[in-house]
Amino acid sequence: MVPELQFTDQSRFRLAYIFSYNLLQFCGHTWILANTVARLLTFGHDALADMFYSVGLVTSLCQLMSFLELFHIADGIEKAKLLPRFIQVVERNSIMFTLVTLEEVQSKPAVCVQLFLWNILDLLRYPHELVRVIDKPSPMMLWARYTLWIPIYILSAASEGYTIYQVLLDLWPPESHSPTAIAKSSSSSLEFFLTLAACLSILTLGVSVTVRQLLQERQQQLDPPNKKKKKK
Repeated sequence: MVPELQFTDQSRFRLAYIFSYNLLQFCGHTWILANTVARLLTFGHDALADMFYSVGLVTSLCQLMSFLELFHIADGIEKAKLLPRFIQVVERNSIMFTLVTLEEVQSKPAVCVQLFLWNILDLLRYPHELVRVIDKPSPMMLWARYTLWIPIYILSAASEGYTIYQVLLDLWPPESHSPTAIAKSSSSSLEFFLTLAACLSILTLGVSVTVRQLLQERQQQLDPPNKKKKKK
């Protein structure tokens, strides 16, 4: 009887933990999106000047917390594919580190679009995860999570690529491509440029792998049971 009680207490703790985590992420991304939309409606284009300053801290905390999701999947608390989540977490945190490091990029429109798309994706995912802890999600929520999520993710990945491209242009403007300018450039700037260029290449490969996995998840979650049996 004792081991059974311990297992029950452990299961309750795990459910309470994953529910609290998803709720915290949902509240954080809701605040970021509401703040972003409110500032854009109030100040218009002028809001871009300090948009990252306003929401950057909370965004960074939410993205850093997302590393815990890799342990959730590995431990079995969350049922999801590890590879797509790993790619997503690494992509986002790499871009956030770049944005925090380079203040001159923070006010670009591409950064605002990137943050907006990230929040839309997470506000489709975390409510689904919250409901799944306590009940079965509705068909509309399943459709939004596994169908609508895919094209928005592709747009977000394209925005990530464009954001990296903007960073590359700031670090390495066209006039600096001459041999004289390359010779004068610092080794640290060159290394950072090569790192971002590698990230851009890895991003393309990662997106193709992630989209394939997402399509497989969509088929598993949304296909009728009878159709699955026929395929087998």
